[in-house]
Amino acid sequence: MYQYTSEEAALHALGDKIMDGGQINSREKRLKKEKKDGNNAQSSTEPVYVGHMLNGGGTTYVLGLLHGDQLVELTSLSSIQILRGKNESSIVCNKKKCEVTVKFCVIPASEERLVAGMPGPEDASGIDFGACSGNTIRDGGGFEYKLHMEQLAMEALTVNDVAPTTAPINDAIAANGSTANDDEMVVTAFEVSGNIDYSKLIDKFGSKPLTPYLLKRLENVTVKRGTVDRLHRFLRREIFFSHRDIEKICELLEDWYGISPPPEDGDMDETSANCANVPTTPCPFYLYTGRGPSSSAMHLGHLVPFLFTAWLQKAFRCPLVIQMTDDEKFLFKGEYSSENAGDKGDADPHRTGDNLNHFASLTIENAKDIIACDFIKDKTFIFSDLDYVGRMYPNIVRIWKAVTVNQVNGVFGFDASSNIGKVAFPAIQAAPSFGSSFPNVLGGANGNASTLGCLIPCAIDQDPYFRLTRDIAHKLVPRHHPLQGKPALIHSKFFPPLQGAQGKMSSSDTNSAIFLTDTPEEIEKKIKVHAFSGGQETKKLQEELGANLEVDVSYQWLRFFLEDDDELSRIGEEYGNGKGEYWSTGKVKAKLVDVLKELVADHQERRNYVTEEVVKEWMSERCIL
Repeated sequence: MYQYTSEEAALHALGDKIMDGGQINSREKRLKKEKKDGNNAQSSTEPVYVGHMLNGGGTTYVLGLLHGDQLVELTSLSSIQILRGKNESSIVCNKKKCEVTVKFCVIPASEERLVAGMPGPEDASGIDFGACSGNTIRDGGGFEYKLHMEQLAMEALTVNDVAPTTAPINDAIAANGSTANDDEMVVTAFEVSGNIDYSKLIDKFGSKPLTPYLLKRLENVTVKRGTVDRLHRFLRREIFFSHRDIEKICELLEDWYGISPPPEDGDMDETSANCANVPTTPCPFYLYTGRGPSSSAMHLGHLVPFLFTAWLQKAFRCPLVIQMTDDEKFLFKGEYSSENAGDKGDADPHRTGDNLNHFASLTIENAKDIIACDFIKDKTFIFSDLDYVGRMYPNIVRIWKAVTVNQVNGVFGFDASSNIGKVAFPAIQAAPSFGSSFPNVLGGANGNASTLGCLIPCAIDQDPYFRLTRDIAHKLVPRHHPLQGKPALIHSKFFPPLQGAQGKMSSSDTNSAIFLTDTPEEIEKKIKVHAFSGGQETKKLQEELGANLEVDVSYQWLRFFLEDDDELSRIGEEYGNGKGEYWSTGKVKAKLVDVLKELVADHQERRNYVTEEVVKEWMSERCIL
């Protein structure tokens, strides 16, 4: 390690190749500031150190300007300690990129093995700078370290059966953000990142948790009415965990069936509980959910709300409207190119240069996947905003009148640079919350659409739209509306991506998701190669400590898709303890592969029967009460 009296002396002797990009930028900014302030621009006069090492032939490789005066040989390295405090290791994501910062300190086995500084050469002749930017190992300690890591990987193969995607620095940057600070959690209508604390989300958004008693009331108006066999696994496992006004939805159903709510303590009355009489009037509320068609192929994360909504439709015997927000996707992701605009002599001279029609076509493709989720056709209406907005327009105008620009900007973070469509769109997503937006679909001789309640199953990041809606809902309904116009909501947690990163699954990264178009071979490869593992690095450690189920993607996905509660419990017990049939990551991944292959194959089989003519039938305006 070379020692120089100052940064300027080191740069004069060796040149700026010893500095990395960050150091160069920092130095330039400092010198520029000093010059602007009228001071003589000069480098720091503090002593600096330049790392170097010798290979077997004696050639010197300059490694860079160091931040301290000590180096540790790799052969004497005892451990690496990850720094997890504030402003240290972190994961910060936005719409365009995700930046992972891992700060650490190295601890030598003995203070005697520290390398002391010595005076450096006055010129750089004979020094090979090019070699230090290569990707080859240039030190004996490095070779030993590489062999050590390869040995660990071979031992891990006996645990995981395939190359593991584990955390070699343990849980420093593990899934669900063990290193992220609490304030790094970001959940908005347009961005989800950071360490998601769902209890804090409930407090932040002002919703309420789904309590055991509410689940009991839901069971009383569904399972005990004979509409479904049991509560959905998403409810049993707290995947849907938060709500707004679900107790009022239960009240509507109890009044509809003419039954009393169950006691908070003790069992339900079996005499009344087994009553399966079907009311003669339409259900007093409808379901509303939606999809923003941004890609032709939906993934498993998209499937979650639709699987649950299909169950709710059967359980409640209620109508359902599904909004396809092709307009929103164009407003937020659309593009224009003058080269794509039609011209005289073109096959389509009236063609515009934007890609609005692309998102309209995605609506049809996504509708095929939605229809394949086994909804009740006679009680389901799927609509495209581009096609149906005329029916909703009176309510959209009422919402525009009731909400200020400042309110929209405050909730969604828009500013003067946002196009006016973005600012206007929240009213379009809010409009289906009111039955009067569907005068023919939810109206007719058997009901009054304007007095129907609305229940919205959605991921919790969509809650901001409907918080705004609930604030002004009373202005769009009659005074005798059972919920004063406010839509009820039931919120789901986010479906994690394969890599176990914080936030939710995205269509933009094909290796982070299982798509509904994937082949069995693609499903197996993605799970085995990319699914983040909470298992230990070696067989011995796995048997001693077991897996971390909270960060293990394969186990978490089984919570979503494995129906058998007893089998899931056994997998969690054995994998978490490193014992039994499911002791290893490989066994759990194999089970998940089997579950997903069957799920996706069944979906693809149903989708094969959904033609564009079938889609038109589901999207035709008709009464679905």
